[in-house]
Order: sequence, then structure tokens, then C-alpha cells
Amino acid sequence: MSDVQFTGTQRPITPLQLRALCAKSNAPALLRITVQYATILGTGWLIHLAAAREAWWWLVPLVIAQAYFIGFQFMAVHETAHKTAFRTRWINAVVGQTSGALIMLPYEYYTLFHWDHHRYTQDEARDPELLFKTVPRNWLALAFTFTGITQVLKRFLLMARHAITGRVTAPWIPEARRGLIVLEARLYLLVYATLLASSLALQTAALLWAWLLPLFIGQLMLRPYLLSEHTGCATTPSAFENTRTTYTNAAMHWFAWNMPYHAEHHAYPSVPFHALPKLNALIDSHILHKGQGYLNVYREVWGHLRSRAGQSGSSTESTSARA
Repeated sequence: MSDVQFTGTQRPITPLQLRALCAKSNAPALLRITVQYATILGTGWLIHLAAAREAWWWLVPLVIAQAYFIGFQFMAVHETAHKTAFRTRWINAVVGQTSGALIMLPYEYYTLFHWDHHRYTQDEARDPELLFKTVPRNWLALAFTFTGITQVLKRFLLMARHAITGRVTAPWIPEARRGLIVLEARLYLLVYATLLASSLALQTAALLWAWLLPLFIGQLMLRPYLLSEHTGCATTPSAFENTRTTYTNAAMHWFAWNMPYHAEHHAYPSVPFHALPKLNALIDSHILHKGQGYLNVYREVWGHLRSRAGQSGSSTESTSARA
């Protein structure tokens, strides 16, 4: 994915600065993904123990924590889709497929989807995150949009359709890659079928408590975060105007792979996640939409969508659907 193009003579950073920021490394991502996978496995084991003992006072908070950990594995898929998380290209693919399977989001499919999102950000006719999306028409529909409840189901059904029919019709998937998308979908379904068969054979609900339930609950946490990236921003081609950066705490930066620096990421997608804080220090003054904490941003996004609710027609809006 190419970096932002500037029509003026003044650039926020020099080519030399950009070259330094684009230096790739395996170490930061290896540390982050190892800790995150270990956290998911460890929490899953604690959930299994709590469920076996019917210790609900432990089970409920553990499932909620696991929901956050699993839900935000979307960010690992996102970073590896850019091929910048790791210097070694095949590690990006391995981690991307692993996290993709965990959240039922086929990695190769998402990579192509996301490519067009970057190429056509906020373009209502071509941005895949805007196509077929409608502005909620009342507060109930708006609240439902914030839950993200249907996102995993939609992803799974699309994957199943690819696997069963062998047909891929999305315009962002090149003809030459459609066979790969079908194969990927079939392999994902094979993995899920194997896990289901194993659970039935062993008569255990461990995967339900430690994975599936947290996966769906996690959308309640992930969806508002994704809504904050572009909702209410301009529809111009400039990443400094059509994308929001949100200043937040270190924990959110850790689990979101520094993607709260989202305007920076869209302006310079070749910059690895671990260099985004340095990039922010250089270009902060150029960013139009800057939020101070996610609660404030969520209120802003809610207010923006609420102001659009009830309008006639099926106007599209940036909802970062990540279909």
C-alpha cells in the first residue's frame, strides 16, 4: 500500500525521515503477539477451571476479559495484512492466518478487502467499508450498530458461501485470487468442523466458554472502536482529513497495535505499528480529527450518527464494517 500523495510543495516529513520510520523488525511484533496469545491461552484455561467448578463469580469477569483479548485480535490481522508487522514476510502470513481463524476473518480475503479500503478511504462508491452500509434510522438501530453483534455471523456466512458455492463476487477480489479465497474459506471451515467434532467427542464445552462466547461478546468492545476511525470525518482523499487519531492509554495502544494513531497509519501505511508514535510526533499538527480518549470519541460518533438518523433514503456512512 502506497503512502499518501501530496499535491503541495510542503510535505509533513522528509523522504529521509520516512525511510527511517519504515524500517521493519521482527522483535516488537513477536513480543506483542507472543504475550497476546499467551494471555488468551492462559485466560482460556482459567475460564475452563472456573466453568468446571461453576465458580460464576470468576467465570463472568474472565469471559469479559477474554472477549477483549480475542476481539482485538482483529488488530493483529490488520497489521499483518499490511506485511509491516514483521520483517520476515511469512511470519506475517502465519500470524495473520492464526488470528484470522481465531476471529473467523479469513486473512487473505481481508487483506484484499483492506487494500481497497486504503485506496478509496471514504469514497462512498468504492470504499468496501462503505458499500451496502446504511445510516441507522432510529436510536434502537443506532444502539444495535454499536454492538457489532452481527459482524461475526456475517463473516462466517460469507466464508461459508465462498466455501460451499466456490464463487467469489466481491469487486475488490481480483479474478486471479478468487480460487485462493475459496480454498482459504474451505480450510477455515475444516478447522472449525474439526474443533466442533472434537468438542462433541470429548463432551466438553470448553471452546464455547473460552472462545466462541468471548468472540461474540468481544464485538461489543471492538465495534465502537472501529466506528471511531472514520465516522464523522471528511470524505476528501486526504488521510489527514478523512481519518481520526485518538489519544488514549498504553493498554489500548498495546492491544490495538498502536492503531489509535489511525490518521498516521492511513497517511503512511508503510510505517510499521511500532514506529507510529514517532510518526505522530512529526505530523500531529496536520491531523484534522483528533480525539481525547475513546469515551469522548464514542460520544462524538454517537452524536454524529444520531444526527443522521431518520433521514430518508439509504445514505451510506463510514462505519468501518470490516466485512
